[in-house]
Amino acid sequence: MPTKSSKQNGGGGSSSSNSSKNIDRNSQNIGNKILQRKANRCVKPMREMIPMSAADIDDQDIAAVVEVLRSGRLSLGPKIEAFEEAISNYVGVRHAVAVSSGTAALHLIVRALGLGPGDEVLVPSFTFAASVNVLLYEGITPVFCDIEDTTYNLDPARMEKCITPKTKAVMAVDVFGHPVDWEAVTHIAAKHQLRVIDDSCEALGAEYDGRKVGQFGDAAAFAFYANKQITTGEGGILVTNDSEIARITRSLRNQGRGEMGSWLEHERLGFNYRMDEMSAALGLSQLRRIETFLAKRQHVADLYSQRLASVPGVRTPLVNPRVRMSWFVYVITLDQELDRDDVVETLKKRDIPLRCYFSPIHLQGYILGRNNCRIGELPVTESIARRTLALPFHNRLTASEVDEVVEALHEAVESLHAKT
Repeated sequence: MPTKSSKQNGGGGSSSSNSSKNIDRNSQNIGNKILQRKANRCVKPMREMIPMSAADIDDQDIAAVVEVLRSGRLSLGPKIEAFEEAISNYVGVRHAVAVSSGTAALHLIVRALGLGPGDEVLVPSFTFAASVNVLLYEGITPVFCDIEDTTYNLDPARMEKCITPKTKAVMAVDVFGHPVDWEAVTHIAAKHQLRVIDDSCEALGAEYDGRKVGQFGDAAAFAFYANKQITTGEGGILVTNDSEIARITRSLRNQGRGEMGSWLEHERLGFNYRMDEMSAALGLSQLRRIETFLAKRQHVADLYSQRLASVPGVRTPLVNPRVRMSWFVYVITLDQELDRDDVVETLKKRDIPLRCYFSPIHLQGYILGRNNCRIGELPVTESIARRTLALPFHNRLTASEVDEVVEALHEAVESLHAKT
């Protein structure tokens, strides 16, 4: 029989063995956690970033494009006509002319208005380059006007001071989807007998005093790049109530062909600015959901505005009570003392993309040598341009993603404040 001592030893040996096993398991767990943390650090830069923008494509959109592909009619077909009619009805104008891009739409408007060398056109510098490029294509002199420090749109008061005997038109830009002060702009234009071009490429669905943008001025342009309110992939459209502008631009987009002429007969020097049938089909399908899209974008904008209200040094977008904003991007403005580049780099490390909107056109290299506008002459434009940042923004951005962006931005701003 075993002695008491041996029983205790035997019992003690079993307890020691179990303890050793527990220690081994704990060590293994700790080791696993350390390895997991190392693995997480390794894969973090590879995680999927919050997208800066994203098109909202569904099965109906895909089916619409596939239908065209199967039809064999890929250009100059019924989808373009249907898309043009749908846009003109939505905007509330008589004519719509679908083209290959928003830039093409603006260019054709400029050409149809007969503007050319020796003419001046008023335009903001706080815009996308296409607003100015289409003027340069035609040998027109862009005259840069400063902007409001609230909406970042063309300032009507400053606009009137820019008018000279050579001024023939004004190109007003509905920046970020916020309509300009159309009452003031059209009043000044009429007073000085200027043509009015609405660059509404960022503002489909926006309204001023209950009227959709696109109804103001001689003609307007919309764009349908993948980050816009609706997309055709690439593409644009010009709208107008002027039958002559519509007639000329239909010819110009199609190599200058006349409506009744043969394929190889050309009435004027034109361009290959046609939209294809697949793009038109996608645009037509997307347009059926435009109000849903605008509501989604408004919701995301509201989430940002609510959460950013407590972030020091950050100003959220200001919306004029007379307008309906059609959110293209969500742009914040940093206080003067904050270094925008530091904010961008800090969020970049957390895989959150930001964009600097806009770099003033009058200060860009290809403009500096050909224009009289110099540094300091557009003080509001230059100040705002140094401090604005576009946050990730699209229809499907989730509340948790918004929270992640705002949290990272808050930390970055507080860190910068602590250094000053």
